[in-house]
Amino acid sequence: MAIYDLSNFALISSPMKLLRLNALMPDFQLPATAVTIGNFDGVHLGHQAMIAQLKTVAAQKNLKTLVMLFEPQPLEYFKGYEAPPRISSLREKVEYLTELGVDYIAVAKFDDQFRSMSAEGFASLLKDKLHAHSLVLGDDFHFGKNRQGNSEFLKNYGFAVTNLNTVDFQGERVSSTRIRQVLQQGDLTLAAQLLGRPYSMVGRIQYGDQIGRTLNFPTINVGMNRHKPCLHGIYAVEVISEHNSLAARVRLEHPDLPGIAGYGPESLFGAGHVGTRPAIQQQQPEWRLEVHFPEVSANLYGLLVRVTFLKYLHGEVNYPSLEALKTGIDNDVAKLIEFRRNTPKFPV
Repeated sequence: MAIYDLSNFALISSPMKLLRLNALMPDFQLPATAVTIGNFDGVHLGHQAMIAQLKTVAAQKNLKTLVMLFEPQPLEYFKGYEAPPRISSLREKVEYLTELGVDYIAVAKFDDQFRSMSAEGFASLLKDKLHAHSLVLGDDFHFGKNRQGNSEFLKNYGFAVTNLNTVDFQGERVSSTRIRQVLQQGDLTLAAQLLGRPYSMVGRIQYGDQIGRTLNFPTINVGMNRHKPCLHGIYAVEVISEHNSLAARVRLEHPDLPGIAGYGPESLFGAGHVGTRPAIQQQQPEWRLEVHFPEVSANLYGLLVRVTFLKYLHGEVNYPSLEALKTGIDNDVAKLIEFRRNTPKFPV
């Protein structure tokens, strides 16, 4: 199948359609579109300005709006694990773009065939497959093999092209690179300002190795759906279920252990850890997103949850022993509970 209702992909109701370009049938036809193209990692303030301009152009010319994404992101294809960490998974991008009101999202599989496409071939794809009439592009947009094409090339090919200048915040350009740096520094407030929302990750609760239970700190293990995350360390977090009430699920299983309330309706407060757990002996370290809910005992496997990062406590610590690790976790959880007690309003 080449065209998907978003209800099959992300749990929000919308008329937006998700397209997989490499799966489109030869006779597939789109309505006339206004198109913007990029990674849209983070869907930050700059991206939001791009979508606003796209919608304006589309309304003026009676076109549908379409956002073209690359998956994997090009640098992930070229550099693999050494590529910059991701701000947003594909699911998260789709959710944020849908909230902005686009009509179509087209996902291009970035592989050897796609990277070898000429500028003419890329322009033909826009015209013939995406039925693009107008393009809204960043001022430094390049495409095609060896970055041969640019906005001028597309104008000469017959497209109406609008170039959007970069968006600044506090005198600096808003970019995915800047947001990655801010998150890695633990500045969640500035990250939220650049993103236009608090930073969060969405994933399904998976089975882990149960080490937390042996330390008397059971955790949920949340799939991150990216090769590596933008942040690492210990955090205060708020967790909601994308399906239904997380707090109600916990209360139903153990009314005497309801957990600590988060800031939103039916959310839970927790101690979050993002990292590779250097204190645990592992054959092959891997990135984990784990959350410990104080005063909770419940089976939450399989739930799709959103973990919102509220406060950075400190980076990962390579404790000399499991006993030292247990003491460190105990101290961290106590500090984060104190933070929640002293912070009655959402902190970001």
